[in-house]
Amino acid sequence: MDSAEEAPLLQTARLGRTDYWNDSCAVDELAYAIERGATGATSNPSIVVEVLRKERAHWAPRIAELADANPTWNEVELAWATFEEMAVRGAAALYPVYQRESARKGWQSIQTNPANYRDPARMVEQGARFASLAPNLQVKFPVTTGGLVAIEEAASRGINTTATVSFTVAQAIAAAEAVERGLGRLERAGGDPARLAPVSVIMMGRLDDWLKVVIDRDGLSVDPGAPNWAGLAVTKRAYAIFRERGYRSRLLAAAYRHHLHWTELVGGDLSMTIPHAWQVRFNNSGIVPVPRIDVPVDPAVLAELRRIPDFRRAYAPDGLAPEEFDGYGPTVRTLRSFIASFHDLVAAVRDIVLPDPDRPAPAPAPRAGLAPAGAPR
Repeated sequence: MDSAEEAPLLQTARLGRTDYWNDSCAVDELAYAIERGATGATSNPSIVVEVLRKERAHWAPRIAELADANPTWNEVELAWATFEEMAVRGAAALYPVYQRESARKGWQSIQTNPANYRDPARMVEQGARFASLAPNLQVKFPVTTGGLVAIEEAASRGINTTATVSFTVAQAIAAAEAVERGLGRLERAGGDPARLAPVSVIMMGRLDDWLKVVIDRDGLSVDPGAPNWAGLAVTKRAYAIFRERGYRSRLLAAAYRHHLHWTELVGGDLSMTIPHAWQVRFNNSGIVPVPRIDVPVDPAVLAELRRIPDFRRAYAPDGLAPEEFDGYGPTVRTLRSFIASFHDLVAAVRDIVLPDPDRPAPAPAPRAGLAPAGAPR
């Protein structure tokens, strides 16, 4: 078992510039992470379904209460109310960090409806609602063609943004440029961009996963270890560009698959969003973190990766045009996954408010105290 004071992730945070987030809004996991130096958290439809499973003793009675208190709500409305309350609950846990860090840290991310990835107006409307639920809620928009429009508009309205569903240097740059345009508009309107802390995600492991699919699909012969470096190579290249250009967005490394996704980024002025299981593994690893953000990926590994066309598209700053983002393999896979996970959440809500009569009834859970939808609990 790791000691909080000796935890490698706390040591990582104490090195100075590198922050880490909890890749979930589950309150027990968030408490573990905060004790070991975490300064933020995230959520998405897949995470919310998992949190509902882990915290069913809390959420099953709460969803039943919401249904009782709002008899005209359908299961989709109940699902979104649950989605919002989970994020607000996470934001409450992070609020002391938010206060301590003068709003530069302590944010809980919440994702807009992934099915609206082509509709900027709907994304911004929902994002504005999310931002009103707690002072430290950060709104996630996908780096799609429509998502870039939404990111700029949201930033111009003073909404703190997370640019997600992003896997490539080109997407990270496009998202950062959209934020810069939005913050410029906010400044010209008399707003204060300094109170915001926008982030631009690179989902490292999902790029790695995709390249492994491409290798098998296309019958390529590539060093089997090389794809594990793809997301890191993209993140390190994007990081250098962000520093050079002085973007106000910060990179957020996501989708962890192995410990190099942590150790190779230590020392960077960036954040990492790490699932609880990986945090525990890292904290029990005995690894002493040392700065490695500026250590380049082995040229031999890069040479292997460059044999894969979709890696070349991911690694080059101009490897994808914005109109190509929506059709890029990892984008499609991730949007499909998130949309499916939201439908899974709706089905889970249905099983609570309209349980299947063909199955044995679950043991009743004690009801939580009633609170309005969206209220912290």
